[in-house]
Amino acid sequence: MFRLALKNILFYKGRSITTFVLTFVSALFFIVYVAMMDGSHNSMLQNALKVYTGAIEIYKKGYRDIGGNEYLITDVRSIEKKLEKIAGIAAYTSRYETYGLLSSAEHSAAAMVAGVDPDKERGISELEVALVEGAYLAQDGGNCLYAGADLVKKLQVSVGDEISFVGGASDNSFAADIFRLCGIFKTGSFEFDASSSFIARNYFDTLMYAQNKASYITIKLDDINRADAVNAEISKALDSDYESVTWKVLMSSMVEAMEVDSVFGYISMSLFFVVIFFVVMIYSFINASARVREFGTLRCIGLSSANMQALLFYEIFILSTAAILLAGPIGGCINYYFSVNPIIIPGISETYKEYGIVSDEIPFDFNLFTISWNIAVIYVLNFLSIIYPVSYINAFKPIEATHHV
Repeated sequence: MFRLALKNILFYKGRSITTFVLTFVSALFFIVYVAMMDGSHNSMLQNALKVYTGAIEIYKKGYRDIGGNEYLITDVRSIEKKLEKIAGIAAYTSRYETYGLLSSAEHSAAAMVAGVDPDKERGISELEVALVEGAYLAQDGGNCLYAGADLVKKLQVSVGDEISFVGGASDNSFAADIFRLCGIFKTGSFEFDASSSFIARNYFDTLMYAQNKASYITIKLDDINRADAVNAEISKALDSDYESVTWKVLMSSMVEAMEVDSVFGYISMSLFFVVIFFVVMIYSFINASARVREFGTLRCIGLSSANMQALLFYEIFILSTAAILLAGPIGGCINYYFSVNPIIIPGISETYKEYGIVSDEIPFDFNLFTISWNIAVIYVLNFLSIIYPVSYINAFKPIEATHHV
């Protein structure tokens, strides 16, 4: 049957070439499209995590839901000692965040003022990279304030100007000070740039009575894909008063947006595959209906209906395998090339910055597992396309088929 199928493929060249091309194009398009979609989502996630949010963050239970000084971490150093023993953690740092009123000579704005360790932040966030004017924070920077570009616009101040701060300290007492604007950053995230400012913890902890205290501890991982596994280890090490959550919880709105985008992407692809499926099936049906007498003759000389099914199966098997063996490596090479050399669309970050896109690059995701299941989908669709032609052929009795016109 296999040799006969091979001869039929060579004999019916038009149908064979059409099936081969349709399978090749659909497989190649599917492999490249999914890699671009996954790459865009990964890029969006990585960009968002680079800005400020960690892959994992540790909180005292109640802080994320209620907030307030009653839910601060009060033993930062003991938790950090536990983190040192857990594999997969690249870096970590504690942050003390509070909200207060920042005022210039004529303007005021409510904003987040966060006490951070400047050196540790270099290894975790993109705060220093986002510098656009002035200087980044220093450990001995004193009252230097590092503020977002849009927040600076609200206050209408420039580097070197004084900004007064009024807020509540960690012991619920009144805290006030005069900061000096030393640096301005711009991440591309409008909300973050319009409401965030930072100051070195050495100075801020004294003002806020926040020594060995933190709003949370943020963690960077060696491999973001191991977030769940590492988080499970961290949760085991923590006391019951604390919780450890991954970026999937911290950035749930972004996760949902990516899932919705993926669903619409697959729906679009499904419409494409429906067209491809019916085109292949129609060509298979036309080919089978034109060969009814041939199949009838084969049945009359002793071949069974199962042999006819095997014949059509081998024909689609040979054509699909040849097309996929060509499309798979080509698609894989395209994905790998653009994963190393991302497509750059100038200005896209400005358009989509509210969704966390702060880069003009759209890298592809080169993943052999993804490529494999992409190929498997095309393969299965091709085999499904011969079910109706096979049933049509088997509906004829051998003698009846030999007289078919």
